[in-house]
Amino acid sequence: MAEEKREFQAEVAKLLEIVVHSLYSNKEIFLRELVSNASDACDKLRYAAQTEAHLTDGDGEYRIRLIPDAAAGTLTIADNGIGMNRDDLVANLGTIAKSGTAEFMSRLSGDAGKDMTLIGQFGVGFYSAFMVADTVRVVTRKAGEEHGWSWESDGKGSFTIAEAAEAPRGATITLTLRDDAREFLETPRLKSIVKRYSDHIAIPVIVTEDGKDETVNSASALWTRSKSDIRAEQYKEFYHHAAHAFDEPWLTIHYKAEGAIEYTGLLFVPGSKPFDIFHPDRKQHLKLYVKRVFITDQAEELLPPYLRFLRGVVDSQDLPLNVSREMLQHNPVLAKIKSGLVKRVLSELKKKAADDEASYAVFWENFGAVLKEGIYEDFERKADILPLCRFRSTATEGWTTLDEAAGRMKDGQDCLYFATGDDLAALKRSPQLEGFLAKGIEVLLLTDPIDEFWVPAVGEWAGKPLKAVTEGGIDLSTIKGDDAAAGSRPEPAAAEAVETLIGALKLTLGDAVKDVRSSDRLTSSAVCLVAESGQMSIHLEKLLKAHRQLDGGQSRVLEINPRHDLIKGLARTVKAKGREAIADMAWLLLDQARIVEGEPPADPVEFARRMAAVMAGGLTA
Repeated sequence: MAEEKREFQAEVAKLLEIVVHSLYSNKEIFLRELVSNASDACDKLRYAAQTEAHLTDGDGEYRIRLIPDAAAGTLTIADNGIGMNRDDLVANLGTIAKSGTAEFMSRLSGDAGKDMTLIGQFGVGFYSAFMVADTVRVVTRKAGEEHGWSWESDGKGSFTIAEAAEAPRGATITLTLRDDAREFLETPRLKSIVKRYSDHIAIPVIVTEDGKDETVNSASALWTRSKSDIRAEQYKEFYHHAAHAFDEPWLTIHYKAEGAIEYTGLLFVPGSKPFDIFHPDRKQHLKLYVKRVFITDQAEELLPPYLRFLRGVVDSQDLPLNVSREMLQHNPVLAKIKSGLVKRVLSELKKKAADDEASYAVFWENFGAVLKEGIYEDFERKADILPLCRFRSTATEGWTTLDEAAGRMKDGQDCLYFATGDDLAALKRSPQLEGFLAKGIEVLLLTDPIDEFWVPAVGEWAGKPLKAVTEGGIDLSTIKGDDAAAGSRPEPAAAEAVETLIGALKLTLGDAVKDVRSSDRLTSSAVCLVAESGQMSIHLEKLLKAHRQLDGGQSRVLEINPRHDLIKGLARTVKAKGREAIADMAWLLLDQARIVEGEPPADPVEFARRMAAVMAGGLTA
């Protein structure tokens, strides 16, 4: 096959520009990334060889070799792992994973520091080679295949692929180093980098100099060592390896379970939010080993989706080495390991929340929306998860718990109130909150989509029902709140006039509203929309429409504020001129209530006409 030249995917071209110019202040990181990738390749072949032994014929001892050549100005990183074929080269060394491309491009800021962190989140460590190399050449042969392939690029927009006549199994990456990176040709420098970043890798990393080989890492799985023998720096570097991440782990959990089921877990909670945390497939990212042999990083039964932010490894002593990924789906041993992992993680989170609330708030801001999925999905553990949850509230600037909110309930208050929406600032200004704020009644402010699902599933906390402020028929008069402002509130319109206006509004709006009622929840707004008891919430309806899971909408209850000057004026107009005189204003009121809820007017053209007519009438009055 003749040499084939291809262009990098647009996202990769942008990434390479950032990498070459400003990715890392510490360029030695490139070696960590390439060694980590080589280790993964060996792990994958070790797993495949459990069922296809011929894949390692003649070369069953895994190793990673570093070969500096000062005369040629090259550094070679070679492994005898799974290797790649032509399609793998195009997919792995020419693109960013499909699930992340749009997200990657949307989050590039142009700020070198911020973009450096972002690139780390996307696990694209191979491209860090271009920090130190003018050209990168990869010669590789996939295990079990006859033909080898070469890949070469200068990182400036394109790469070439060709057949390679002489290609050993695995991958050999040769970097032609830039003049300012020749320090990485010095053997002592290579040894110190490997010892610092890759000592935990369970495959020998060998430096070859003048024909002599020297293994420079411990080559033992970190999770098998005693915790007392592991330094914090070693845990951090293992996290970087296992998670392909560049941040600091927020929490490290290392323990060995003994008894009927034996396994070791080394788990990390990341310090920052991974880019794919809300991807629809909700994959978990723990690596499963059996007796130190890598099995898979796609064991979906190892963790529930609501703990998918965890990174790390689990090593089982009780699963068979030849276990297939299909067998894992219904394996009772794996189910028991999963139960133990969940219990341990929730316990550690509980300790962290109790010991360091400020640090826990950082975790919650990153992963709270994910953990809350467990309240809805894991019924057996909702009582363990709910105390870990934190909420925004009208009563405090920071985070609060359900127990704290329950402790602040007013005399006569028999419900814990909440409001749902997309944006915290907009939610705080919602008309539905006005009456609650006036009396100092606390309302929990919920802005994650999952809130629409777990709240109905839980129903109550500490014997107090959870009730949405957008529900109709809420009576605040029985609650002894902070009524300091009540005396300054305007007098309402006469009850008879309000009833006449309500009747006129019902006749004018017809089926566009479920009902029209006088409201005690409004203080400064003229109107708001609320849900009838048993109806889908307004926010949930909007979410379902946005995801095209709902076509039409339900008509809502329109509540009016009898103390508002506009409502009083409408009541006078109806009495003097009849309901036809307020027809346009009635529809404008309804559209106003829709807009406040983040919905467009039902008929924008008619909305504009009515608005113009009412404004013109005001100018000529």
